[in-house]
Amino acid sequence: MNRPLTALFAALEALLVAGIGIGLPLVPLTLLWAYQYGLQVDWVVFWRGSVDAWLLGHGADVRFMLDPLVAASVGFEGAGESFPITIAALGFGLLTMLLAQRAGRRIAETPHRLVGIGTALIVFFGISLGVTLSALHPLARPSIWQGALLPTLVFALGLCIGSEIARARLRGQRTQEKESIVTRLIDRVPADIRLVAGQILRGGTVAVALVTAAAAVATTVLIATSYGSIIALYEGIHAGVLGGVTLTLGQLAFIPNLVVWAASWLVGPGFAVGTGSSVSPLGTSLGPVPAVPVFGAFPAGDLAFGFLGLLVPVLAGLLAGLMVRSRLGDRSTLELVGIGAGIGVLGGALLAALAAASAGALGPGRLVDVGPNPWLVAAFAALEFGIPAILGLVSARAREFVTTAREASAEQ
Repeated sequence: MNRPLTALFAALEALLVAGIGIGLPLVPLTLLWAYQYGLQVDWVVFWRGSVDAWLLGHGADVRFMLDPLVAASVGFEGAGESFPITIAALGFGLLTMLLAQRAGRRIAETPHRLVGIGTALIVFFGISLGVTLSALHPLARPSIWQGALLPTLVFALGLCIGSEIARARLRGQRTQEKESIVTRLIDRVPADIRLVAGQILRGGTVAVALVTAAAAVATTVLIATSYGSIIALYEGIHAGVLGGVTLTLGQLAFIPNLVVWAASWLVGPGFAVGTGSSVSPLGTSLGPVPAVPVFGAFPAGDLAFGFLGLLVPVLAGLLAGLMVRSRLGDRSTLELVGIGAGIGVLGGALLAALAAASAGALGPGRLVDVGPNPWLVAAFAALEFGIPAILGLVSARAREFVTTAREASAEQ
């Protein structure tokens, strides 16, 4: 495959990734336009809605202005004024990253990897800018620079991850394949520092992954056990079949946010659904919330054994410390304490980044504060990961010391 064909292939990959992301909400909205509205509404309205949803899913802000009648019926303070929606439906961003990773692997298999990656990024940036400009409207205006840049950054991250995975796989097959700049820079770092940093990264990532997995299970259980409340909210909306399908797809895009909120709940700070509200292991205090059916799964009142959720991050930190200990070799107790603290800090930072990405403004008035507080999540997670990780590392060393002492006494 020569350079022009590689560039064309990469451009089509970028177009496919953007098209799938925008098409997912656009298809049901178009069916809604055709069958429920009888083609009486301008289809461009549904196009703009799909683009706004896609942009929001990548972190771009969209400023809304409600119709006076709608604003009066909402019941929230400030509903009649212009307000921003800044909360990201992370499902769209996650989909873009996964599709971009696949595209990156395919592009890296061509002889002209850099040409393909560069072309894909330029085309995706152009698509993001174009669709953002096409969605501008006085009642719903996305940020132009965020709409052009943030989806491209998400796409670039997935593209680079996929490309590096393919390069690592093909390095043994292509003798002319050179190491990347990042690999060469890492190789210059002393081996012991690389080992310690790698195990801190491994331990912190594993701790966050374990808490996130537990949060995903908890979210699934809550949705399944709150089926009646969710159905009641669906019935109260009177959206019809197609409207219900569209609403369900929108909520599916929001599921990653709910998982991160559940992880924040397990860590301790919980999350808010409006200023002054709180959903935490100590209890739930909610005011008026949007009539989103999946919000019916939120736990209500005080939970008798809610504090047991705090055991999840503690056990995750302990397992992370035990897992990395065998790879660190002979270390002093002070070094192990520092490594355990590093696992806690890194895990807290990663979980705080997820919390920040999942939070934002969901509407006017008190709905400007929705989601977890990333600073509190970072502080709680750093302690709940770090201290158990230190115990796991030091206890493994203590067991080694006891085993050595027993062997020595047996020889005598």
